[in-house]
Amino acid sequence: MASQDWFSKDFYATLGVPKDADAAAVKKAYRQLAKELHPDRNPGNAQAEQRFKDVGEAYAVLSDAEQRKQYDAVRAMGGGGPRFQAGGSGGSQGFEDVFGGMFGGAGAQQAGSAGFDDILSQMFGGGARRGPQKGPDIAAVTEVSFREAAQGATVTLGLDGQRVSTRIPVGVQDGQKIRVPGKGRAGANGGPPGDLLLTVRVGKHPVFSYDGLNLRVQVPVTYAEAALGATIQVPTLTGDKVSVKVPGGTPSGQILRVKGRGLTSRDKTGDLHVAIVVDVPRKLSRHAKQAVEALAEQLSDNPRDALYKDASK
Repeated sequence: MASQDWFSKDFYATLGVPKDADAAAVKKAYRQLAKELHPDRNPGNAQAEQRFKDVGEAYAVLSDAEQRKQYDAVRAMGGGGPRFQAGGSGGSQGFEDVFGGMFGGAGAQQAGSAGFDDILSQMFGGGARRGPQKGPDIAAVTEVSFREAAQGATVTLGLDGQRVSTRIPVGVQDGQKIRVPGKGRAGANGGPPGDLLLTVRVGKHPVFSYDGLNLRVQVPVTYAEAALGATIQVPTLTGDKVSVKVPGGTPSGQILRVKGRGLTSRDKTGDLHVAIVVDVPRKLSRHAKQAVEALAEQLSDNPRDALYKDASK
């Protein structure tokens, strides 16, 4: 169920986008603001830190289609529609009249006695409940570096004036949502707290990427190394290098697997996938050009013959 404070928070204004902004516009606005307001760029600036949290909360809701739909419904009731007033006289529509119409003729006494959470429960299909109720979930966004995501890290967020820490799993994907049980807002009537719905943004790495627990790296080799074969040194995420044998005749794009040198989770380790990229020199000396021309004369086969044959089928 949506949080009560959605009535007072204009997430569209927080991100500076119109209410009909599409998902791409919302994402673009968030990334720009998050970059400008990030604590690393504003050390000691409490106002910027609060704005950074507000922007993250706004994006977490508006980037989720279902939460955005509920948020729009709450805002329409609280701001875009009739205002709730204690009296029903004259041209004003009273609190009882509004909720009486919304819930099929509920009388003034019934509407007036219902709690705020009970009313919202009815609006979103929960029905009025007087017993223990689970607290609302909190949506938030956190940004981690590639290395933190690849190796696992503990992140700490400031939520509702409290510090909440949680562990980011190894190999988390950019945009992945993690549910942290019991880290939401307090429950009602002795009910359990809600959950934290954490969206993780993962930074890029200039060399590595990963898929699950498998680490990937592109490694350039010379034409001679690819044609004749060679043993090359390949960097790993831990900072050391591993020897990889490139067989003679290896084409560009070939993947060589190094077992057990990928990401390590609690109970499993992935592999290192080495993508071979044959480096073609942009400039050749006169002697090098003559050597290549001599080689071309020896290699009379056309590598596109099979392509032409298959294309005619």
